[in-house]
Amino acid sequence: MTLFERSEYLERVARAKKSMAARGLDVLLVASPANQFYLTGYDGWSFYTPQMVVVAHDIEEPLIFVRKMDAVGAKFTAFVKDENVVPYPDGYVASAERHPIELLVQLVKDRKWDKSRIGVEKDEYYYTARWHEILTHGLPNARFEDAFLLVNWARMRKSAREIEFMMQAGRIAGAAMQAAIDKAEAGVRQCDVMAELYKVTTGGTPEHGGTFPCKPPNAMVGELCSAPHLSWTDAPLERGEIFYIEMGGIRHRYHSPLSRCVHIGAAPAKLTETTRVIAEGLNAVLETAKPGARCEELEAAWKRTIARYGFEKDSRIGYPVGIGYPPTWGELTCSFRAGDKTVLEEGMTFHCIPALWLDKYGLVVSESFVVTANGAKTFADFPRMLFEKI
Repeated sequence: MTLFERSEYLERVARAKKSMAARGLDVLLVASPANQFYLTGYDGWSFYTPQMVVVAHDIEEPLIFVRKMDAVGAKFTAFVKDENVVPYPDGYVASAERHPIELLVQLVKDRKWDKSRIGVEKDEYYYTARWHEILTHGLPNARFEDAFLLVNWARMRKSAREIEFMMQAGRIAGAAMQAAIDKAEAGVRQCDVMAELYKVTTGGTPEHGGTFPCKPPNAMVGELCSAPHLSWTDAPLERGEIFYIEMGGIRHRYHSPLSRCVHIGAAPAKLTETTRVIAEGLNAVLETAKPGARCEELEAAWKRTIARYGFEKDSRIGYPVGIGYPPTWGELTCSFRAGDKTVLEEGMTFHCIPALWLDKYGLVVSESFVVTANGAKTFADFPRMLFEKI
């Protein structure tokens, strides 16, 4: 049931090991569910309990340390041999007397890694202070180093098959956005519009099914559009309101975000013109996105464009995107903003979201894209405009 060939997984592991070697690390403990999926293919909703993928130079395949009942799912979805799935007893889950990481300590000792330099993802959402305390106390002869984002950087250049999944996700995103726009009318509840969107992101297209997103869409109405990360309500849409929707199509955990706004009724010229400026700035970014360009150059292209119309924006306008597990589809490595010297390479994938959040409203036109030899190629094919529901 693995999504990729064994050779691709081993190449990913080799990337991680190369970065480990550059940092002098012997062992890497991977807590991020997205990074676990990237390195092994394991895909289960089990990350609410402790689990870890272990990469070491002296073993070919990673180890998957996981709750016993979830070891079955790991064997179904991961590329590793069954003996490299290491289950721990259920009695260690939600217990005040014992903790699964205590058994991970013993695993490290049994493998004679207890005097090694061990990398851990210190700033990862799923790597807790309690885990680190147990590891450092139980392995006093090991040297722990921060390896946060080591695997995230390895994920940035996508394979042809990963890009294929993101293209499929982009088509799902476009279909879902169209469904939401079609449903948005005066008197229709916001939640009912989002229900139509969810129906498509889950059902996908006739060719490719979708699945659940790593996070809910950001969907704001009226003055709430001036805040970027709020959600819809059950209030009916009213004429004169903007419906701001940032969502993503999903295919095999690969996300292709897409954002647009809908105006209920005829839009004032100011809103239409502002959206046109955003789209022009986005186009400038996409034209700049070529191998060898730096992230800061993309943001500079955006700033130059909107400055001609008197606009400014002090927050970043994009970030790498791909595999998504709660709470984010972002890869957390670089950003389109001043000072970011990261060089774009073929196969890197990004979400450019140059939204303008103003005092009384917000407007957005965003695109996800892959960097190719010829420039940016977007995953969705969707009009870059403010939609009006007259």
